[in-house]
Amino acid sequence: MTLAARAHACLSDAALHGNLTQLSRRAGVPLLLPVKANAYGHGLRQIVTLAAAHPDVWGFAVATPREAAQVAALIPGRPVVLLTPPTPAEVPLLADLGVRLPVASLQEADALPAHARAHLKVDTGMNRLGARPEDAVQVGTRLAERGLLEGAYTHFATADEPDLSFAHEQLRRFQSVLGALPATPQPLLAHASNGGGILSFGALPGMRLARPGLASYGFAPPHLRSTLPLRPVMTLTAQVTHLHTAQAGETVSYNGLWRAPSDTRVATVGIGYADGYPRNATGRAHVLIGGERRPVLGRICMDQLMVDVTGLDVQLGDPVTLWTDHDLTVTDVATWGDTIEYEVLTGLGERVERVVGSGE
Repeated sequence: MTLAARAHACLSDAALHGNLTQLSRRAGVPLLLPVKANAYGHGLRQIVTLAAAHPDVWGFAVATPREAAQVAALIPGRPVVLLTPPTPAEVPLLADLGVRLPVASLQEADALPAHARAHLKVDTGMNRLGARPEDAVQVGTRLAERGLLEGAYTHFATADEPDLSFAHEQLRRFQSVLGALPATPQPLLAHASNGGGILSFGALPGMRLARPGLASYGFAPPHLRSTLPLRPVMTLTAQVTHLHTAQAGETVSYNGLWRAPSDTRVATVGIGYADGYPRNATGRAHVLIGGERRPVLGRICMDQLMVDVTGLDVQLGDPVTLWTDHDLTVTDVATWGDTIEYEVLTGLGERVERVVGSGE
């Protein structure tokens, strides 16, 4: 007997492939698809398997050595780029797996095994990781002399904002570094644009890859949403686990935040903040059930939430949609929870089963 999950994240293959096609066309280059943080909550195995078949996906970008090893095992031989520094002890194993390694210092460059492939990390103003432009050329030259330099990258800090002046300055700094690096046997794989960069700039001179993160999964800042017809990839559903009537004057859930003004039919739904649905959405959240948008009642719990289903024909086991690609989206849920789409999606817990559908 199989014990079923109470909540499911259905992933649209059609939406993902459509997003990747649109983003690659606008960037004018193949994609280095970020799949860090469990593919932005969508499921690492599922997204890598789907995206590996897309002709515009060159490889995959990850944030941790464990993620790199997982992706390398899923698609042997496909490029995997680690974006954050490994420990010295992890470098040989990652190099053996073919993982492209980030390098930002002469010490790191000299410590690489002879069979490693490196991507020079340039800090153009994010002030998070990388070599400053004045140091990056020396590091890149050392890598090139050793025959290890495959790529170079930076990260925009403000490319998703209306004011692009600092993003333009970051690009100028990065292109200055690229222009000073020695020639490599193969064209240097330079990459800078995240999703905001692709949507704001389109194709950029000198770039050979682009790294759209959240945009690949269907989301863009409000002022950029009309740039491309991106579609959210995930629909999140859960099941009705209990039905009862709260009588007039009774409260629902912790702290008695909601009191029934009249007899109210209540459906308990098997999902809560431990699964990633934000507790801060209490008092504002709605779901789709029985063909209607209905309010969540009272405090959102760790494993459950309650919904007003008065007047609806709802049965035990019926599906409840927490978010979809239209009508009620992750953007709505993030707004109710005073957070951003990134946090809601990446917070989706392991109790939620990821399944793939066509999504047409």
